[in-house]
Amino acid sequence: MNLRLTEPLLESAADALAAVLDLSQPADSVLSRYFREHKMLGQRERGFIAEAVYAVLRRKRMLERLCDGKPTPSRLVLAALMRVQGVSQRQLAEVVKPKVQEWLAEIKASEPELSLAERTDLPDWLCERLLRQMDEAALIDLTRGLNQPAPLDLRVNVFKAERDEILTKFRADGIEAEPCPYAPHGIRLKGKPSLAKHRLFLAGLFEVQDEGSQLLGHLLAPKRGEMVADFCAGAGGKTLLLGALMRSTGRLYAFDVSDKRLSKLKPRLARSGLSNVHPAVIANAGDQRIKRLAGKMDRVLVDAPCSGLGTLRRNPDLKWRQTALGIDELTRKQREIIASAARLLKPGGRLVYATCSPLVEENEAIVDAFLASHSGFVRRSCAEILAKQGIALDTGSDLRLLPHLHGTDGFYAAALERTA
Repeated sequence: MNLRLTEPLLESAADALAAVLDLSQPADSVLSRYFREHKMLGQRERGFIAEAVYAVLRRKRMLERLCDGKPTPSRLVLAALMRVQGVSQRQLAEVVKPKVQEWLAEIKASEPELSLAERTDLPDWLCERLLRQMDEAALIDLTRGLNQPAPLDLRVNVFKAERDEILTKFRADGIEAEPCPYAPHGIRLKGKPSLAKHRLFLAGLFEVQDEGSQLLGHLLAPKRGEMVADFCAGAGGKTLLLGALMRSTGRLYAFDVSDKRLSKLKPRLARSGLSNVHPAVIANAGDQRIKRLAGKMDRVLVDAPCSGLGTLRRNPDLKWRQTALGIDELTRKQREIIASAARLLKPGGRLVYATCSPLVEENEAIVDAFLASHSGFVRRSCAEILAKQGIALDTGSDLRLLPHLHGTDGFYAAALERTA
């Protein structure tokens, strides 16, 4: 650790963690507010605090057991520093009181007997649900991947640049980067440099986007001149990928029920140079705009609202904020959304249904139920669609991406074709 540990720095980390553990808002939003309220913290101090908070969120159940019934924010931070982040007992002893030093010595060698949910750092209900669809060894492998920090992936805007060109420029700037294993326009960085003011970013030559998210765009595979809809566009990361694949031709609708989310697309769209994107706020899945476009779309992407549990590498607080009841409510919405989005397709058109969740009830169960009640649609092989684009990734008929196997966030996708 290059940063010198101090008692005030540890106190700040504990204060920030206490605010995050309220769990009423996303951790990244809470931390952003905390840093705005504590402007005296430098960039390295903010980085230390954020990493300590996220380490606790990833391994909270194990750390709570180490704290033996007294999981105060201060103790959780110290336990995470020593047991998760590898800070030495000696380094910590220099800045904590003698009684705390004694406690650190105790937990350094402590190995409490943990339940499976505690070993995998999941709430009991989620551990039980995942065990219904995989065995214990597979669950341990999955959560080991989900409990690791994610790398920083970028997507080159092929409307403006080529991947090799950007890689060369990064290396000239001293930024270590390599091609992503699967996504043809993806770049993976070795570290996590700040890129918000980088000249290539400001020029719209790349966007931050997980490799798995990029692969969803290649699964939809829109062509030049087509009519395409991104049905749950959000801030538009996948919309921009689709627009670039279409080389800014045709017509690409970015639908979302949240004006706030869609507003984040505007500056990104301006940087991208794309002119074929048409953002549109809709009231719900049955909005009049959707009805007017029924049967006219060549391709529709449904990146459905979901639990987000496949993104725990980036958002570990989700497993503590999500509930079993919340999942049940989401599956109801998912069924409504896929049925509404499917009406947009013309015969021969392709719909890709996707989530960033590993739960069967949000994935295969939704697609299987849709196909059972919509005889005019058939499943197509995701592996074959990707192979035609030179992407060698075969996870079966549907796409299943897992962090410990593919180095991406956890994604699921199914490709459906309208036959009548």
